[in-house]
Amino acid sequence: MSNALTLYYSPGACSLAPHVALEEAGAAFDAVRISFADGEQRSPAFLAINPKARVPALVHDGFVVTENPAILRYIARTHPAAGLWPDDPRDEARCAEWLAWCASGLHVAYAHTRRAERYAATDAGRTDVVETGKAATRRVWEEVEAKLAASASDWVAGDRFSVADAYLVVFWTWGRGANLGYDMPADFPSWTAHARRVGARPGVQRAFAREGVALP
Repeated sequence: MSNALTLYYSPGACSLAPHVALEEAGAAFDAVRISFADGEQRSPAFLAINPKARVPALVHDGFVVTENPAILRYIARTHPAAGLWPDDPRDEARCAEWLAWCASGLHVAYAHTRRAERYAATDAGRTDVVETGKAATRRVWEEVEAKLAASASDWVAGDRFSVADAYLVVFWTWGRGANLGYDMPADFPSWTAHARRVGARPGVQRAFAREGVALP
């Protein structure tokens, strides 16, 4: 495995998931911070890497991968000894299911509460998007809680930690953030227990520390 591996991330963004995965994989990589506040995601240098102007982006020997489900699977497949991708077909399907749900369900619902300008052009429209988005986000968070509460496993895709666990903890951190302001331990106890198991792992702790994100 070459060491020419670079992750472009923004602190606390969804790029935290591959950051965790790379640490858990024991990968040698460079972590390049992209400041959204300074508009670095729209700089010519970064747009040459990811024209979507978003993080994460992973570059491996000139090969660029974007979108978390693809990046997380790539990390797992290129570091097989870490066991971050399930072997059992059903566990593999469950892992892929969680990655898809995080990307198309949790993230999209949350985006309506933080990026209303993407969905409405007027102040009244944006206000409606935010309020509707918060209600939708709450429902999705409750669905995650119910799914975890019904599971007999400590992890979401089989009996060992996977990239799906790395992805899901990102949304737990967003839930406790100022935008949603959920009391995660009180309102989502099963999810909080999962997040704390994830947060007890040394690789996770290294990624969170680098990004300045508080552990669960």
